[in-house]
Amino acid sequence: MTHSLTRLSVRPLRHEDVPAAWKIQSQCYPDFLIEGEEAFASRLDLPLSYCLAATIDGDLCGYLLAHGWPAQSPPELAKPVSGEEESEVLLIHDLAVAPAGRGLAIGKALIERAFSMAAADGLRTAELIAVQGAAPYWSSLGFVEAKPDAELASRLAAYGDDAVWMTRSMASDSKAEDTGSG
Repeated sequence: MTHSLTRLSVRPLRHEDVPAAWKIQSQCYPDFLIEGEEAFASRLDLPLSYCLAATIDGDLCGYLLAHGWPAQSPPELAKPVSGEEESEVLLIHDLAVAPAGRGLAIGKALIERAFSMAAADGLRTAELIAVQGAAPYWSSLGFVEAKPDAELASRLAAYGDDAVWMTRSMASDSKAEDTGSG
């Protein structure tokens, strides 16, 4: 069955979405990258949470876990987070789209909404760890590989041998919205 993007809705990810989102995570990632529901849900309650749900006809088809965070210091994998840290950047922690939703630009829609929200809160840079060979996808969204320092490289190791630290300025996105085109 082919879905139409006109039926795509992007809204905040809610606690009641976590079981369905966790199921999508389990379909998309190897076991060592799957986080428990507590760690997953902890991101929803952060002061600068940009966690989003993508639905088609009310069914969750993708999600984004993103939030404000200190620069160049992603939290440990599978550990719950708290809101005690100062937010300097938009950290894209996890983006997953259910197999049935792939090819519909759902990931791009989620990222664009998060960028808009984060830019409105004054964040100007986004950071992420690309896993499972996803660096080309993130490059297509304007992210570039950045050389991590030794401490960050050590933290990246938990995300797999192919983990890539990537960053992107969001300044151009906020300027486009200021013109009224958003």
